[in-house]
Amino acid sequence: MSLPSAPNPRVVSGYLQQWEQLENYRLQEQSLSLLFKELCPANEVLEHILLKVSALNDFYSTNIFDTYSVAKHILSMKIDQRLQSGDLSLVNELAKVILREKPRNFYSFASKYCSHHFPEKFPIYDSFVEKMLVHYDHADRFSRFHKADLKHYELFVKVIKDFQSHYGLGRFTLRQIDIFLWLAGKDSFPRNYGGGTTASPQGAHRSS
Repeated sequence: MSLPSAPNPRVVSGYLQQWEQLENYRLQEQSLSLLFKELCPANEVLEHILLKVSALNDFYSTNIFDTYSVAKHILSMKIDQRLQSGDLSLVNELAKVILREKPRNFYSFASKYCSHHFPEKFPIYDSFVEKMLVHYDHADRFSRFHKADLKHYELFVKVIKDFQSHYGLGRFTLRQIDIFLWLAGKDSFPRNYGGGTTASPQGAHRSS
């Protein structure tokens, strides 16, 4: 494990170039973009929602064992207008699902589901992004927050924007900032695979 580099436009650009070299991730994202933006952009037909939930669950390894119930939950919320308006409160509401009479909170999945409709309005929350934001805030105090605050999506987005502003990264979109934080987080805080601490295999999915 190596400490993350101090963020600046050169470092971020380097990671974005690295992203372009990762064909598996890039094609995965293009496939999801085709599904979410062209083939099934609305959330009014259960079969369309089920396709999107299943694709995200597979590509991102979100561990949703009952995609049908999650799809029905999304359908019942009638989310299209809120997605289009960038209503950030939607993510925490979408995340809360009752499965087999037990409440579940699919927070990272909900951020991904919204992001794949409107990536510039809804950055993705996952554990690598969380670790990077906490690390940089401890180092430079770019925003005042506690780790638990990042599980409240409106605060999470505020922290992302504070990060973008503090480090002079205004030329990059929220989606590009998200990609940087995730890739740099994989480098700096690798997960334990097969008993050894290594970076995740190149073919691994982006998980929660």
